[in-house]
Amino acid sequence: MIPKIKNIKYAGGNNFFLLAGPCVVESEENVFEIVEYLLKVTDKYKIPYIFKASFKKANRSRIDSFTGIGDEKALKILEKVKSEFKVPVVTDIHSPEDAKKAENFDIDILQIPAFLSRQTELLIAAAKTGKYVNIKKGQFMSPDTMKFAAQKVVDSGNDKVMLTDRGTMFGYGDLIVDFRSVPIMKKSGFPVIVDITHSLQQPNRSDGVTGGQPEMIETIGRAAIAAGADGIFMETHPNPAKAKSDGANMLSLDSAEELLKRLVKIREVIASFQ
Repeated sequence: MIPKIKNIKYAGGNNFFLLAGPCVVESEENVFEIVEYLLKVTDKYKIPYIFKASFKKANRSRIDSFTGIGDEKALKILEKVKSEFKVPVVTDIHSPEDAKKAENFDIDILQIPAFLSRQTELLIAAAKTGKYVNIKKGQFMSPDTMKFAAQKVVDSGNDKVMLTDRGTMFGYGDLIVDFRSVPIMKKSGFPVIVDITHSLQQPNRSDGVTGGQPEMIETIGRAAIAAGADGIFMETHPNPAKAKSDGANMLSLDSAEELLKRLVKIREVIASFQ
């Protein structure tokens, strides 16, 4: 199931759709480099593509962590991506005030971070914008209970919902992906996405900097497609080591084509059984 969003290409095919980009808007130059590359790859493999970047980061381990270049400046860059590259755009919000702010910009999808997936006021505010709402499953939530988060949006007058799994807490400093989440959440009738980069985070480290296992990105991606995920979410950067947020679990941009090519092949096999 592919969301009915204006300007999303190849929506009529059997492929998965992709939400991908940097963790946060670092600069116009950085954003444009990433979207240009991903558009070429997704056009080549006919993957419906949505550009992702947060206009700010509110959930940070330390007070000195990078949070953004300024809300309005970043949102204007996202609008420019949409207008110049004709691609839908998704960005995170962290408060009802963020929802009202993003409502005034040409953004297609508002994403609810996993830690905030139970915040009723935030879900209602996102719903009232009329935009698509992508709710990430809380690391502390079962997949079955995500139907209640989705229902908050629907009951607020907006049925444009997507659900994303990004792993479940496994001890204090690791996450694990339970792929039963995909068919369980698909029972909701909404598109289901698997986040193949955040699910490899190693949070709560003693140095206050989140770690990751990017060498496992393809493994999680393959399993997600095999389990029947409608979409794949991933963060990517030309130089993850220099990314200003979540670099430890990002995919290097120059590895994106090979990964997506393999996932498309798996998707073709899965589609042949449907």
